Amino acid sequence: MVRGALAAVLARENDLDVVADVDRSEDVLQVAGRRPDVFLLDPQLPGRIRIEELCRKLAGRGVLVLIDHEAIPATSLALVKQAPRIGLIATDATTDQLVQAVRDVAKGLPVVDVRLAVAALKAGDNPLTDRECEVLRQVTTGATAQEVARTLSLSAGTVRNYLSRILTKTGSRSRIEAIRKAYEAGWI
Repeated sequence: MVRGALAAVLARENDLDVVADVDRSEDVLQVAGRRPDVFLLDPQLPGRIRIEELCRKLAGRGVLVLIDHEAIPATSLALVKQAPRIGLIATDATTDQLVQAVRDVAKGLPVVDVRLAVAALKAGDNPLTDRECEVLRQVTTGATAQEVARTLSLSAGTVRNYLSRILTKTGSRSRIEAIRKAYEAGWI
């Protein structure tokens, strides 16, 4: 519903056209072939491709990431480090600010919400590897080690090893504590 509302707001502008409205991260790359000037992305967009990786794959294109202020603690430092190559705007921006941000990104101008950038920088670097983050994200669904292993084409022993390293790196005593710490730090 929110995506549709954003598309309607942007389509209302005479100088802007909405090329596509997708609901999976991997679909964004298919739209890239249409050569849109700006990709307006939600960091929580479901799919196999994480937002940081998606932004890297869209290098050289205009990218504007819309981040909820409630998610500031979870704003990825890796995402913020890509600014000002990508734009960052908060969801509490007015529609006029959003439209102007889209126009600025299309012109190649930097758009960075300072509050988002500062909050993400305070979060610190992620000690977890990409694979460890992937395993931990699977665990957030309630999946067992065996289910995570099947999903990620790993052995259950390998998943247990990853979970052990995750607990050590996050200083956690349980998977739930590790998930909470990693989410609050913006690592997953």
